[in-house]
Amino acid sequence: MGFRLAADLLVLLHLAFILFVCLGGLLALRRPRWLWLHGPALLWGVAVEFTGWVCPLTPWEWALRELAGEAGYRGSFIEHYLVPLIYPPGLTANAQWVLGGLVLAVNAIVYIAVWRRRRKVGMS
Repeated sequence: MGFRLAADLLVLLHLAFILFVCLGGLLALRRPRWLWLHGPALLWGVAVEFTGWVCPLTPWEWALRELAGEAGYRGSFIEHYLVPLIYPPGLTANAQWVLGGLVLAVNAIVYIAVWRRRRKVGMS
């Protein structure tokens, strides 16, 4: 039970990290200091998408599931509903490039907006 719970919590952490990579730049619109945390996360997330690397959280989750005596993703609410968001079926290298580019483009727009605001404030 403990290993399964740990694996489920790790899936939630993984999803939270993915959401932070995709949307975390928006936090910088309010507080530019978020860029110091979001920037490296964004670079990591885009690198994973562009290169096809496996996030270290993934094998860690698999190891926890194996320790829990599980094979695959069946059972809990988290596994059934959240795992397909993180590991969609049919994810190709081309799709990963598109996703990585989209994440990069959206966050570039946000970073430019933050930079312009800070520049405007500095000029006042």
